[in-house]
Amino acid sequence: MRIFFIGLVVIIFASCGEDKPAPKTKLTKQQMNDLSVQMNSWDSDRQRDEIEQYIRRRGWEMNLTPSGIYWMTLKEGKGDSARSGQIASVSYDIFLLDGTQCYTSDTTGPRDVNIGEDYVESGLHEGLQMMKAGEKKRFILPSHLAHGLTGDQEKIPPRSSVVYEVELHSIR
Repeated sequence: MRIFFIGLVVIIFASCGEDKPAPKTKLTKQQMNDLSVQMNSWDSDRQRDEIEQYIRRRGWEMNLTPSGIYWMTLKEGKGDSARSGQIASVSYDIFLLDGTQCYTSDTTGPRDVNIGEDYVESGLHEGLQMMKAGEKKRFILPSHLAHGLTGDQEKIPPRSSVVYEVELHSIR
């Protein structure tokens, strides 16, 4: 037992020697850019997996746009199709993937959105242009089409995908 204790003390003291700092490596701008792209790709893959698991758990059949918006029609519309530059009157519910409701127009009433121009999520602008007056759709926006790296500073955390249920009442 005494030999074990002495050996342990020797190992501890030997490991407490001065550590030389690791040499600092500077990354080039290209290496920094490549690293940033890779990290964004990993985050995008993580979000896509998270969204697809969410959809499977609910048994939804959703479509996917080239930009990454998942969508499904909840109620068909019979009016005109929405276009950029028009003003859309919409009702909405916004949720996180954990089910937390962030915002609803039930408390504020329908909102007017100037499609393609208002300061709202780019994914919402794109989604509204997929709708007709009277239609209701469900969209899942990955963070890069919603509130991105910072969230909304209130209820939507950074890098969060969001679920929108949007009803387009009218366009003008």
